Amino acid sequence: MTIRVMLVDDQVLLRTGFRMVLAAQPDMEVVAEAGDGAEAIEILRSTAVDVVLMDVRMPRLDGVEATGRICAQPDPPKVLILTTFDLDEYAFSGLKAGASGFMLKDVPPAELLGAIRSVHSGDAVVAPSTTRRLLDRFSPMLPSHGKEPQQKELERLTDREREVMMLVAQGLSNGEIAARLVLSEATVKTHVGRILTKLGLRDRVQVVVLAYESGLVRAGGGAAS
Repeated sequence: MTIRVMLVDDQVLLRTGFRMVLAAQPDMEVVAEAGDGAEAIEILRSTAVDVVLMDVRMPRLDGVEATGRICAQPDPPKVLILTTFDLDEYAFSGLKAGASGFMLKDVPPAELLGAIRSVHSGDAVVAPSTTRRLLDRFSPMLPSHGKEPQQKELERLTDREREVMMLVAQGLSNGEIAARLVLSEATVKTHVGRILTKLGLRDRVQVVVLAYESGLVRAGGGAAS
């Protein structure tokens, strides 16, 4: 299956570089490009896309707002935020808006390609340890909706599912969780799937965010006592 990718960045040179890297892959095709979020949304109305590589700082409509609008659509493409070290705030906001992950713009090509494939498959959060670092830093910025309703959501989970959710939020992969809990990786994947279904979440990024919002995991990556 060919992964249809859209490049959204106001710098033509960067788009050209990404396009060259992706064009060399037998399982990827750049089907569209846009110079800002507004143009991206317009193009998506008539173009089928699987993964959007989304810059954050762009004219007219930035990547965070564009991500929110895209992810609010029925059956939206996956969004992979592209950021730099000094723009963590934007990457965090992008995750809150519905992005499935984020990468640094200077990421090695092999890592970028792996990230696109991971996001497309929905199997894992891109760079979970980096996701945790972001949430540790910006968890005070999380909007508070009151802990009681979110704690009620978590009551739908079994003890084992809560345990798995906590480890997902700490940045562990399925394999690492399996080793920690002495389970098979397939069993862990099943637990993660049930967590997503019971809590109405789209992917592991949303699991991480909810774990922080509900107090299940505190800044620093540790379990709440």
